[in-house]
Amino acid sequence: MKSAYLILPLMSAIAALGACKQAQPDRPETARQFPLPDRPVSDLGANQFSTETARDAAGEAQKVMDLAEIEPGMTVADIGAGEGYYTVRLAERVGSEGRVLAQDIDEDALERLGNRVEKERLDNVSIKLGAGDDPRLPENSFDRIFLVHMYHEVQEPYAFLYRLWPALNEGGQVIVVDVDRPTDQHGINPLLLSCEFKRVGFELVAFKDAPELAGYYAQFKAAATRPEPEDIKPCRGDTAGAGNAAK
Repeated sequence: MKSAYLILPLMSAIAALGACKQAQPDRPETARQFPLPDRPVSDLGANQFSTETARDAAGEAQKVMDLAEIEPGMTVADIGAGEGYYTVRLAERVGSEGRVLAQDIDEDALERLGNRVEKERLDNVSIKLGAGDDPRLPENSFDRIFLVHMYHEVQEPYAFLYRLWPALNEGGQVIVVDVDRPTDQHGINPLLLSCEFKRVGFELVAFKDAPELAGYYAQFKAAATRPEPEDIKPCRGDTAGAGNAAK
């Protein structure tokens, strides 16, 4: 009798867990093998972070491209390209022998960017529609991938980063510019950012506080291997607080 009392609650717990795994109507089917982040996610914000004149006055793009060591002939991706602030400047920097892929999940923004690319005759720029859980980048293709003031809006960060990993060339790096504030307020603590990247198979190689970027600069490379989706453990949402307390 005693064993029956133990078995019934166990079976109920298993059934509840199974129902929980199946009941994910708000998540894309392609993301359900990955864990959800243990933190809020910012709502999609305006595609224009600030005026381009103001950003150039602060030397933003020049500073980021210098830190990222962007050179002529490189192939780069601008994820969350929006109105194309980085896209057009990267296109000039990599030159006619380089390539820029501008990606966004906002079709209207991509249409406007396409008009801009055509008007400015940026023949080295391509445009691609992405997804919230997949940047849809070709494998082994990029020397640098830029995520500027957008990572905190990625609804499925573990799926997104997992699928970003193969897109890097050997020696390729991911560039993140963001703000140190809560993830539901259009920012992310750098300790939490680093934790999430590490869980999916990236290593932090550079970090810099940069007021002229309205935040900080972080640079990651792909580790030798990445875990299987079912082995990815989400970072705790209080990782940043714990890290600061330890420091």
